[in-house]
Amino acid sequence: MQPVPDPMLAPLPHTLPEAQRAARMPAGFAAAGTTAGIKVSGRPDFALVVATGGPVPAAAVFTPNRFAAAPVRLSRANLQATGGSPATCGYATAVVATSGSANAATGEAGDADQAAIGRALADALGTDPAQVLHLSTGIIGIRLPVDKVVATIRRVVPDGLEASDSAFGRAAVSLRTTDTTTKAASVAVRLPGAAGGTVAVTVSGIAKGVGMIHPRMATMLSVVLTDATASPATLRTLLRGAAATTWDQLSVDGDTSTNDTVFALASGAAGARSADDDPETRAILGAAITAVARDLARQQARDGEGATALITCQVTGAADDADARAVARAVISSSLVKAAVHGKDANWGRIAGAAGNALVAEATVLEAAGLGPEEAASRAGQAAAVDPARMRIAIAGHLAYDGAGGGPVGIDKAAARVAMDAEEVLVRVDLGLGHGTGEAFGCPLTEAYVRENSEYTT
Repeated sequence: MQPVPDPMLAPLPHTLPEAQRAARMPAGFAAAGTTAGIKVSGRPDFALVVATGGPVPAAAVFTPNRFAAAPVRLSRANLQATGGSPATCGYATAVVATSGSANAATGEAGDADQAAIGRALADALGTDPAQVLHLSTGIIGIRLPVDKVVATIRRVVPDGLEASDSAFGRAAVSLRTTDTTTKAASVAVRLPGAAGGTVAVTVSGIAKGVGMIHPRMATMLSVVLTDATASPATLRTLLRGAAATTWDQLSVDGDTSTNDTVFALASGAAGARSADDDPETRAILGAAITAVARDLARQQARDGEGATALITCQVTGAADDADARAVARAVISSSLVKAAVHGKDANWGRIAGAAGNALVAEATVLEAAGLGPEEAASRAGQAAAVDPARMRIAIAGHLAYDGAGGGPVGIDKAAARVAMDAEEVLVRVDLGLGHGTGEAFGCPLTEAYVRENSEYTT
């Protein structure tokens, strides 16, 4: 009889829809990506996404950083103006993104610059400035060259807009700063049709972000589009739920940016039944959004500044999912773990130490992931339940620690080193306390990261 394979040595199975790493344009949108002259390098630095039929439901997650940039503050205000409170969902006609200047810590002048861009785009589209959402990325403390951005808007709208996959792909390229790859993910699903039967629906996202990334909402810039039908409030719930298990489980360097933002827009152009009042539609659409978010988060971790691999930590056997996510997040956020993976050192002690320090996420994240307000408030920031006598740790398919079996296992470090020389290094932790599961994504800490960030503005 063949021995039963140890599930600790393999990745957890996933039930989400399969994501393709491509920018697929959902019906009801057009896009553009071009060069405005913000970057000294001359690389593309201006992106635009437009809802071709007028304002559509929109939702967002934003950075909680108290130094939040002008585009974050203006987008919050615009969503509140179009959707009321909370200021994270409403209606939008366009998303404008600039790369090269974060427009953060630029004072009243920076606020005025961002507003001027919004007015120029609204005038060109024949819409209200409150229906324009804003993204900016780049160096903090540098003002945007408004004249160049406005000139680009006038050049692009309307003739430069295309309802095509390639146009959405060019928008993804224009989001990049220190990214070495363009990040896109798409999922195709079938939803119940408003007129009966089923209809094809696309959920597609683009993103940037390889540094200044840490779990606390969004953790980068992304635009997710779908031709499904959902109200702003429903879209917000689905987006926040997706972020809680994907982007809130992503860390490159432990720093949450001033500009972190994710927008989701739903055109309704596919003719699907509304996700507001149909549980089946809601579940399928939510899974598709989560699949896109997860794949983008994995791409961002793999392309972390100086990264040589993707680190995935998957946790099972936790008291509940919140504890599992906390432990996974602590492991991939640990500088010691990140350095060990860079050195291909199967140092399970660093993983155990990180797990023992794990704290449950903040209340807003817990609520987004499904906990009630009271339970979320009581659990937030609490230590995750960990028992060294029950924990098991495996690194790259090699069992390294078995608490119930006496502790350290005689791991073949040479074989583990070979296994860790891979595009993805899987760390598996089983806590032996329950049925909770969770995962998180990170990358090694390398000399290249230090070099890049020691010279970022020079």
